[in-house]
Amino acid sequence: MIRQIFKIVLILFVITGCSVIPAVAQQQTDSLSFQQVMSQVIRSHPSVQEAQEALNGATAKIELAKSAYLPTVDFDASYTRLGPVSKVSFPGMGTFQFNPYDNYTAGVSVNQTVYDFGKTSKVVELETKKRELNQISIDQIKQTLSMVVTNNYYTLVYLQSALDIKKEELRNLQNHLEFIEKKSSTGSATKYEILTTQVKISTIESQKYDLEASFRTQLTVLNTLLGLPEYTLHKVMNVLSMETTSTDESSVAYAVEHREEIKLAKEKTELEQLNFSAIKSANNPIVNAFGSAGFKNGYSPDLNLMKGNFLVGVGVKVPLFDAKRTKNNLLVSKSNLVSSQFETEITRRKIVNEVVEAQSGIDASRKKVEQFEMQLNHALQAYELAKISFKSGVITNLDLLDSETAVSESRLQLLKSRLDQHISMLKLKVAVGQHIY
Repeated sequence: MIRQIFKIVLILFVITGCSVIPAVAQQQTDSLSFQQVMSQVIRSHPSVQEAQEALNGATAKIELAKSAYLPTVDFDASYTRLGPVSKVSFPGMGTFQFNPYDNYTAGVSVNQTVYDFGKTSKVVELETKKRELNQISIDQIKQTLSMVVTNNYYTLVYLQSALDIKKEELRNLQNHLEFIEKKSSTGSATKYEILTTQVKISTIESQKYDLEASFRTQLTVLNTLLGLPEYTLHKVMNVLSMETTSTDESSVAYAVEHREEIKLAKEKTELEQLNFSAIKSANNPIVNAFGSAGFKNGYSPDLNLMKGNFLVGVGVKVPLFDAKRTKNNLLVSKSNLVSSQFETEITRRKIVNEVVEAQSGIDASRKKVEQFEMQLNHALQAYELAKISFKSGVITNLDLLDSETAVSESRLQLLKSRLDQHISMLKLKVAVGQHIY
């Protein structure tokens, strides 16, 4: 009996456990947090993966450049049928054949660069610098994506909250309309009050439709970033943590030192310097050692007998004239080097503007938050007084609606100002070169 009860309890536990776990998981996936979205986008976005693949290609190019240090080894084998072959006849001694009709040869050849006067080492340095450039590009792409995610996510937060506020306004207006219609049936309210309330309902509904359209558009952008079907529904969390940046880290000097863009510009200058050096070494001499060993026939006295043979030597290649290619390539590289230095200065000035703009945005948004907090507080007080006055018959229903609308608008403006403040702080972090992903 006890064993049967235990089995029943175990079965019920399994059934209820199976039914509860998916519900909890579903509840957890109902709302997306900012960090969840950011992590998913940075991890799986095609632009990041493309840049990562370019980094893998850059690593392969370094190994390709280093391959010039290694010898090349080849195996060669051939068969040749000759005809006619050289022969000479001596009276009384017979005929002598200098070559066999069937010629066979097989062997292994080795070619090794002994010294190329720094030509290969400069190419290796150039490819290594290109790989560093690709690594910085990945960080820059991630930082750019992080700002796209930030703007999209907090736009969704605003639209989602604004829709909730508008829906609440509509519910209140509908309740007011029903109340006015009841009063109208008793002659306590006018047709004007009914029509005005209906106009307000129509206006709020129109605003709600615009917000819904914007929400769907931003939701499509979010799904595109996440790599999900465009019509996948999400709900984002309305959680704001005020980001802080220390005074030293928010300075222009800190930004110029840590921004990926300035690092990228400096790396391009160094890369062009290495490219200039590699071009200069293009006409350096090359000293090669070569050798081969194998078997072939055609040796006297038995022309058909396969014999071992070898070849060892040293060669020098000195370019004498390249149709001015190196000279012109050096001129192009020098021009690119000067341009990259100008690009660094342009980037520096742009960073200065972005830091100052972000700092100004934070100051402005902070003042707006304080202003709208005070405005909302006044609107709420006015609304409480309006409700008392309406019950006392001092003001009309329309005055009460105007007071209620003022509260809703103040809530929306306060929400937007807080979001702007949060985004401005994130923008400052990006402007000074800190990662938000």
